[in-house]
Amino acid sequence: MTGALFEVSFWLAAPFWLLMILAPHWRPTARLAASPLTVLPVLVVHLVMAVPVFPELWTAVRSPDIDTFRDLAALANGAGAIWAQVIAWDLLLGQWMFLEGRRLGIPALVMSPLLVVTILLSPFGLLVFLVVRAFRKPRSRPGETLPDRLHDAAQS
Repeated sequence: MTGALFEVSFWLAAPFWLLMILAPHWRPTARLAASPLTVLPVLVVHLVMAVPVFPELWTAVRSPDIDTFRDLAALANGAGAIWAQVIAWDLLLGQWMFLEGRRLGIPALVMSPLLVVTILLSPFGLLVFLVVRAFRKPRSRPGETLPDRLHDAAQS
């Protein structure tokens, strides 16, 4: 059961990643990416795996050290819970990157490969995205004034 849940955690997130990577201009993609609720199914999987090992999980987060985390990860449910948590947070990170890329007008031909890297190695994808982001300015909307842009910047 734990092995199946481990696999399911990725497949619950995969449709959202595929939409952001392969259908970035489709209107429902942006609406889905703007919702934090996309991670709820993955978080349910996380809870199902975390509850049986909660004492070990609590020990690992209460006073973290490498040996405590190694012990937690050695448990099937512990490794599965950690994996589901990573999948959930990576999806939220990918959604933020997707939306921020749209806001800044970063082309889909740049964002899609960045999202692929993020799905596989999120710290590397995030680092490259932050570099790209540092050199981009938000695109203006037709009829938008400087006060509008300043207001939008203050809101984000």
